[in-house]
This record gives sequence, structure tokens and C-alpha cells, in this order.
Amino acid sequence: MRCPFCKEDDSRVVDSRTADEGLAIRRRRECASCGRRFTTAETAVLLIAKRSGALESFSRQKVVNGVRKACQGRPVSDDDLALLAQRVEDTLRASGSAEVPAQEVGLAILGPLRELDEVAYLRFASVYRSFDTLDDFEAEIALLRAEGEPLGQEPSSARTTGTTSTPH
Repeated sequence: MRCPFCKEDDSRVVDSRTADEGLAIRRRRECASCGRRFTTAETAVLLIAKRSGALESFSRQKVVNGVRKACQGRPVSDDDLALLAQRVEDTLRASGSAEVPAQEVGLAILGPLRELDEVAYLRFASVYRSFDTLDDFEAEIALLRAEGEPLGQEPSSARTTGTTSTPH
């Protein structure tokens, strides 16, 4: 590590500690040349591979900003969005890859967003999956309804109309 004072490349680690809830390591170093001490922080890099081929660092704030648009007018707090972004980052880091395609970020958002607010999920999914027709929306809503039914229960349409379905 290069000394910020004399620019010498040789330094030794005097002390190491975890920081940022274990996501970073703080190191106290001493320059072998001038003897001055300085602090460095090391973090694991998570890069996002854009469609253009460019790489950029993962940003929780970018996730929050993208999802915030879908949550506009919905009962979703800033804390909810921060937790969602944390879950997305945890999911991406759990893949074990230091470089993740941008498409996987969108996929990692869909699950937690659906749990948070289904309307916001539909809004985000409609843009992310490029819904073109009402049929696309209807198919996604039907999937949400089908997956939202507790096992062993009749469909919600039968409960609300008073009809029942009986097994044959």
C-alpha cells in the first residue's frame, strides 16, 4: 500500500479490525520509509456488468431509486426500500461472483419487491420485463393470484361470489 505522505510503496499492517458490520476491514498501517501511520479500508468489490459491456460498482442507492418509482403512491417507507436494497445486495453477493450481469440485479429485486408490495411489483415487472399488452399484465396478475392462494383453499373468486368448487 502506498504511503499517502511520502508515496513509498512499502508499509506494514499495525492493526486490523472489521468495519461496516463486517463488510469491510479497517487496517492501520505504518510506512517503512517515513514511519508515519495511516488508515486504509478494504471492501469486497461487487461489479455490475451493463448491457453495453461497461462495469460499475453495485449501488444500493441505485436500487432504491429504481424501486422508488414503482412504489410511488404506495404505503412503502424509505426504511422498507433500504431493507429491500440490502436484501438485493445480499442475494447478489451470495452468488459468489464478483461480477454480476445487470439483468440479475433486476431479477434479485423482483422477489423482495413482490413481498413488499404487489402493486409496486407489477409496476416494476411491467417495465423490467417489457410488458407490451394487457395480456402480459393479466398473465402476471393471474400468476400472482395463483401463487398467493394458500394450499388447500379454493380460489378467491369462488369465496367472493359464494360459489364453491367440489372435487369430482
